[in-house]
Amino acid sequence: MHNQDIIPHLFRTEFRKIVAVLCKAFGIENVNMAEDIASETFLSALETWPYKGIPENPQAWLYTVAKNKAKNLLARNSLFADKIQHGVKISVPENDEIEIDLSPQNITDSQLQMLFAVCHPLLSTEAQIALALRILCGFGIDEIANAFLSNKETINKRLFRAKEKLRTANIKLEFPPESEVSQRLQPVLTTLYLLFNEGYYSESKDTILRNDMCLEAMRLTRMLIDNKQTSIPQVNALLALMCFHSSRFKARKGANGEIILYQDQDETLWNTELIANGIFYLNRASVGNTISRYHLEAGIAYWHTMKEDTEEKWENILQLFNQLLMISYSPVAALNRTYALAKVRGNEIAIIEAEKLNLTNNRFYFTLLGELYTPIDKNKAKQNLLRALAICTTQPDRQTIQQKIDKL
Repeated sequence: MHNQDIIPHLFRTEFRKIVAVLCKAFGIENVNMAEDIASETFLSALETWPYKGIPENPQAWLYTVAKNKAKNLLARNSLFADKIQHGVKISVPENDEIEIDLSPQNITDSQLQMLFAVCHPLLSTEAQIALALRILCGFGIDEIANAFLSNKETINKRLFRAKEKLRTANIKLEFPPESEVSQRLQPVLTTLYLLFNEGYYSESKDTILRNDMCLEAMRLTRMLIDNKQTSIPQVNALLALMCFHSSRFKARKGANGEIILYQDQDETLWNTELIANGIFYLNRASVGNTISRYHLEAGIAYWHTMKEDTEEKWENILQLFNQLLMISYSPVAALNRTYALAKVRGNEIAIIEAEKLNLTNNRFYFTLLGELYTPIDKNKAKQNLLRALAICTTQPDRQTIQQKIDKL
């Protein structure tokens, strides 16, 4: 790795570790202080390393500087606390000799505890995802704004309000008691699922950013699997789902960023190693007697990794969709089911089911109807594709739809 690349790379991997450990030491109410110390640590590296050279162990260097900065700040704050009037409260731990433990085990534990804290049901889902991206993934405000197709000001306000809520509710950085783990895991899994989808289905043009978001969601899910208490079937099913989806990441978008629909994808671009990992985690998920939406979605994604159009494949996908809609209905899942229905029972039946959904603000709804009508009624196919074109927001996707219209 080149010298100029090492600091951004370490920022992505180490910033979150330093912040999590400092929050564990000082309390999550001091998260801004923890972020400041971590940022200043990297600023010191930027100022020192180009002249003195990269230290032999860059991580150890960063941890030492972060510890020293934290201790200096504690000393300054206690001095300040002694001098100011008694009516003013300053959030400083009572023990000045606080231990800042940057051992691998404490780093892992602190990040897991932070994951439970930022996914607290008290916070809105959007706030949870923004906090996870910032504190647990080390994403910059610009990157988060880009991912949400938003602006810095909105993201800063969202993060500020979320941190305030954690502070006023006095949320502790700790592992939930064993009796509560399963219940507290649910919002965590929802956030990781949405974090992955935010990267996978994002309209953002930044492919690296989208890919990084998927990888971060997978990394955090793996951390849950590596912990005995949280390695339950649902978590394994979620990671299987992520593996299957990300195996097709490269094939989903064309050279100009247009979405390439499943039936048009080049399967030589699919990642066979990720598919094998997905199968491994799906097998691990198939114990116990609880079936979650993650199990069903992972099953659907598994069958999609087989490109051959067999009756068995589409029959299985259809049955899994039927189960999924019973336990976790969503219009998008119902729309995707109609494609499988067309494969099993023919386009006419699928069209009847699709039109019942009436998703008039969804371009995929009209694109799918266009596809389903093509062999039956070219005129209706064209009408639907024109409606898809009218609500399409990105130029590359408009071109793809236009090509379908031209073919008719």
